[in-house]
Amino acid sequence: MSNIYESAEATLGFISSPCLAKVELRVASRGISDRDALSKPDPCVVLKMQSHGQWFEVDRTEVIRSSSSPVFSKILLVDYYFEEVQRLRFELHDISSGNNGLRDADFLGALECTLGQIVSQRKLTKALLKQGNTSGKSSITVTAEELSGNDDYVELSFSARKLDDKDFFSKSDPFLEIFRLNDDGTESLVHRTETIMNNLSPVWKSFKVSLNTLCSGDHDRELKCTVWDWDSNGKHDFIGEFQTTFKEMRIEQEGKQLQWECINPKYQMKKKNYRNSGVVILNHCKIIKMYSFLDYIMGGCQIQFTVAIDFTASNGDPRNSCSLHYIHPYQPNEYLKALVAVGEICQDYDSDKMFPVFGFGALIPPDFKVRHLGWIQGVVEAYQNCLPKIQLYGPTNIAPIIQKVALSASEEMHTKEAMEYFILLILTDGVITDMADTREAIVHASHLPMSVIIVGVGNADFTDMQILDGDDGILRSPKGEPVLRDIVQFVPFKDFKHASPAALAKSVLAEVPNQVVDYYNAKGIKPKSPANIQSPVPAC
Repeated sequence: MSNIYESAEATLGFISSPCLAKVELRVASRGISDRDALSKPDPCVVLKMQSHGQWFEVDRTEVIRSSSSPVFSKILLVDYYFEEVQRLRFELHDISSGNNGLRDADFLGALECTLGQIVSQRKLTKALLKQGNTSGKSSITVTAEELSGNDDYVELSFSARKLDDKDFFSKSDPFLEIFRLNDDGTESLVHRTETIMNNLSPVWKSFKVSLNTLCSGDHDRELKCTVWDWDSNGKHDFIGEFQTTFKEMRIEQEGKQLQWECINPKYQMKKKNYRNSGVVILNHCKIIKMYSFLDYIMGGCQIQFTVAIDFTASNGDPRNSCSLHYIHPYQPNEYLKALVAVGEICQDYDSDKMFPVFGFGALIPPDFKVRHLGWIQGVVEAYQNCLPKIQLYGPTNIAPIIQKVALSASEEMHTKEAMEYFILLILTDGVITDMADTREAIVHASHLPMSVIIVGVGNADFTDMQILDGDDGILRSPKGEPVLRDIVQFVPFKDFKHASPAALAKSVLAEVPNQVVDYYNAKGIKPKSPANIQSPVPAC
């Protein structure tokens, strides 16, 4: 067995390359063709990055309804490595009105370039290429900005009072946009609120934005705020605007309510008795110290790593060389490759190096009843040793595994300390049979210090897994409750068959640091000071 383990371990080939900087990418597009005479597109941009010759999604913008020239407010954050050619692909899709997923979306075109090209030019505008690399009239613009060292965020909440009514048969549908005025005279969209329908005194949801994004860390930088009346045809009506600075906004922190008159310059010039087009009020302004993944790890937070392995009959008889569980004397199977690639990373963040491992879907002697198989250490060796003793069976139920790990995570949550974060790695070959229960379990787990990674082994239909990932829209429980945060990452192993295990590990674990940070920051849980942490005793 050591030959298999060493073979898998030797192929990892991890290269530690320090990130030179983090870069914020802003995206806009112009000249998108209308769907037809009556409707405009609902565009969304998906950012992909090339790794080992394959494209993998990194992030995506929000969907802007009814817009032929969208300016997206979602900022795409990427790591910049000077010594690497980082190939990017920006795909523009027209999302169907029913959902935010890509499954039924229309592909409108793409831009392929390198991050170096964008960074060197700061603003890159190119025609969108359609299928067959033919260019149309539409274009895409990508603007790059280095993220400064100030990682603090500010939480802001706005409302308005007595806004102008722009609609004949109903009241205005207002939304607020905030722009940062740059040194070169250009404007950068910082945030766009949701639209409040039929309301002249809206209260918009609070939002968080980094100080770097808001004002480039300069508290005196001018900010332009614009209020619009949303129209379904995309031709929104201008209500008014005002200018301020973050320095001025901070007055609210001292208990003084801040408000601005919303001014329409045309009305101001034409109307004698014009006062304003309403008043915008800052209800809440709070600076939030954002801690990093390393802050929590160095503060003593342990990654509790759990593995669940699919032992259902669809994997094939382990004695047959065609089986996904077949143990070759010198070549690890896909289960082992995925297990070692991810486990090698996670074990460095777990002081006792003891991993709970569960099997599901097996019949276990002597009575051959369906039950869960569990063991604690020697994961790879235990995996090999158990195969001759069990009968692969079914069904593929993963909800009980998620619930079991969630129980431990729930106990950690009640401590209100950042000491243990749980990662569940599920290795499976096919369609799960308890989809409803699994959705319910994931929605519940999204409230806990926990992430779920699913690696699909073999060539089965993994559509359900992509639904759980949430990339095709927000995952909801059968009762309609949405996940609090995205905690599931699904990766099909077949996409990495000809890539190194390092590439698989990077893709599988890419979202974990942000998931850890998002959970603890949202809960207001600070990392412990390294000086106050008692060093754990390493496992022998």
